[in-house]
Amino acid sequence: MTSPQVIPQRDNIINLQERRLDRTVLRTYRTKADIDDIVPNEKQPRMGPKIDEELQRQIEANGGLFEPLLVEPHPDLSGKFRIIDGDRRWTNSRVLVEQGKEDYRQIPIEVTDRTLSEEDRLRVWIYIHRQRKEWDAKEKEMVAYRLVDMMGRSSAANILGITVRELDKLVDVFELSEKFTSLRDPSAAITWSRELMGVSKKLLTPTVIEAVVKKVNQKRITNSKDLRKLRTILPDPVARSQFLSDAGDLESAMLRLGPAPKPVKGGLSGDLEAAVDAMKMVPFSTLQELKGDVDILKKIDEAEALLQSLRDALS
Repeated sequence: MTSPQVIPQRDNIINLQERRLDRTVLRTYRTKADIDDIVPNEKQPRMGPKIDEELQRQIEANGGLFEPLLVEPHPDLSGKFRIIDGDRRWTNSRVLVEQGKEDYRQIPIEVTDRTLSEEDRLRVWIYIHRQRKEWDAKEKEMVAYRLVDMMGRSSAANILGITVRELDKLVDVFELSEKFTSLRDPSAAITWSRELMGVSKKLLTPTVIEAVVKKVNQKRITNSKDLRKLRTILPDPVARSQFLSDAGDLESAMLRLGPAPKPVKGGLSGDLEAAVDAMKMVPFSTLQELKGDVDILKKIDEAEALLQSLRDALS
């Protein structure tokens, strides 16, 4: 932290502190603002519900927010501030105010001396959340998608501190999640997408994805973990065809599965078992046709002699 810079603002003297967040350097000052003068960021990366009764209880127990919201001057609304970090704290403080608890109307804020660029805003948000160890896979996938859209794969991977290959996986999951449109909790779409992406890429054809999305949106599949059954269904051609049919579902497809192949044993034991299984598979009608075949009888004699030799050696 460098020495504070003192600058005039309106009729007050503001102490600007320099705050370094990764490669982004912010100059900020601390104050308080009315909750109505603070505006949430419509592009906030965090997914899922923001209202949290436990957080509301913590705010009340502390007599207000302990950590100030990080905000920037709103680019379009004069005198207003836009949230960079702290959207959940603002949301739950607002719930308390709407309940008539006016003591929580004044919110502590840390204000940047300028409106940040989209890239800097995301860099700051990512850095803060990773430092807090609150990083959520759902958030990471959404942020990855937005970063790629904004600045390309290489820069996005660099900001997130991951490889381009890892980034592509996150983006694939997010793009697939956008197809699940009828879930009660929209944020759960990432969970569904991750389960589906757990299926081998060789099996996960566009036709399969389309069928899964359709059946999920029709609420014919209601538990995301049930998608793991596709790992067994899709390699089986009969079960796969049943699932892909209009009337098919996971349960009916599972009923179409053929017998599981026996594990292949190695060595002499495996060879003997394979030979015995092969002989068991010869139809009776074929045996009747081969009756009296000199060549076949000679091979059987050789096999009997060899088996006897093996028995003597192993006894």
